Amino acid sequence: MNEEFSDMISYLPDYLGWHILLSLAALGVGLIVSIPLGILASRRPKLAEYLLGGAGVLQTVPTMAMLVLMVPLLGGTIGFAPAFVALTLYSILPILANTVTGIRGIDPTLTEAARGLGMNDWQMLTRVQLPLAAPVIIAGIRTATVLIVGTATLATPVGGMSLGNYIFSGLEMSDRQLTLFGCIVAALLAVGLDQIVHLLELAAIRRSGRLAWCAVVGVVLVLLGGLYGPITRAFSSGAPVIANAPFTEQFILSEVIKDKLQKAGFREVDQRGGMGETIQFLALKHDQIDCCINYTGNVWATLMKRKDVVDREKTYAEVVQFLCEEYGVECLGKIGFENAYALTMLKKTADAKGIKSIDDLAKHPDFKIAGDLQFFHRNEWRQIRKNYDLRLRAVEMNPSFLHNSLKDASVEVICAYSSDGRFLGQELLTLSDPKQALPPYDAILLLSRKGAQNARLRTALLPLVQAVNDRAMQQANLRVDVEEQSPRRAARELLLSLARK
Repeated sequence: MNEEFSDMISYLPDYLGWHILLSLAALGVGLIVSIPLGILASRRPKLAEYLLGGAGVLQTVPTMAMLVLMVPLLGGTIGFAPAFVALTLYSILPILANTVTGIRGIDPTLTEAARGLGMNDWQMLTRVQLPLAAPVIIAGIRTATVLIVGTATLATPVGGMSLGNYIFSGLEMSDRQLTLFGCIVAALLAVGLDQIVHLLELAAIRRSGRLAWCAVVGVVLVLLGGLYGPITRAFSSGAPVIANAPFTEQFILSEVIKDKLQKAGFREVDQRGGMGETIQFLALKHDQIDCCINYTGNVWATLMKRKDVVDREKTYAEVVQFLCEEYGVECLGKIGFENAYALTMLKKTADAKGIKSIDDLAKHPDFKIAGDLQFFHRNEWRQIRKNYDLRLRAVEMNPSFLHNSLKDASVEVICAYSSDGRFLGQELLTLSDPKQALPPYDAILLLSRKGAQNARLRTALLPLVQAVNDRAMQQANLRVDVEEQSPRRAARELLLSLARK
């Protein structure tokens, strides 16, 4: 077993456990809410119309949007809570719709016969309607189960822990093994839970108590097996929480921070990998995480909404002041490298066209430019287009495909990152920005109020200030993106290089 696979397996108890807990909790609450509403709606056609319509509208909201919206609605809470609420809402429609359909589909002569036997509404519901509608209702539960298990993988960007951590990490680092492993385990979990619910469906059809008990035992075993990771973590509630954004560099730096904290005596470290960057700031503000690494330009453009560009030191000073006053976040210092946006071309293409700056690039409106999934919606891109009257056709893609798009000539320009390891050893040219449309992006170490008050944590992280230069970070990124090492191994080698200085 190689080191990368061993690292991957080591996270399975946590990721699988939280995925199971999240899925079953959302499904359980969805049942508690949906079945009574379905029973009520089956007797009131107008109410059914409103309830099914409302549940249908919720179902049309994009899953990622629903998850992200839950964070501010829940007061900045990240992790389990926003994912749980969103998944519960998504579970309502299939269960509600099948409950209404199942009860309404019962032969009216049977309900009339029940009335003739003197049954009241409650007796008719529990002895006639629900038993007869049970197969249809359970079919809705099966649909909801598969939907929830699949959707739970999207909890990662809001700080949730699930099998989606494998998938998001693998996609960002072009690690097919990691992505495939997360997909396979999530699929097996969905199939397993679906078959357990199918046992309940068969038990209802055949009126078999034995099958019903087998299904209940199956649910209990899955729940107990999945709870190992969450329960273990609950007993280490004092563990510092570190967050990282969903790209290679951030996964490496998360492992660097974890190593520093463990050497300082912290037995457990809670890593929230793949968290959205805007979610990180909310999490810091509300003490949901203790620390993370972000970038001055990110704060400048997205939080401060600044459109002007000033020198690096002034940017840093104003960012530090803003974070302290508006978010209560302390900046421990610069890490020592910059990860800025950089418009990049193949050197041979740039030389052939006489392009050295973004000004020169503006003379080629027929070119295509590729960027990550957020760049073309950010203020930086708006400023580039405004300052240079740039009219290139924009192509959005996953960051891991950007360099390949240059190689295969599907685009002429990419918006890369200056600390990307693939700059090393490649014939690439970063175009100069004479009109200063792009702000500086110094990496900075941020602490929440709670994290800043932890003297041991501060002391452990201080050696990282001004410790990593541009080339060291590029080499670490190269090990993961090109040499296919794990972030943990790349972090270990980065730390060894720092120790030799």
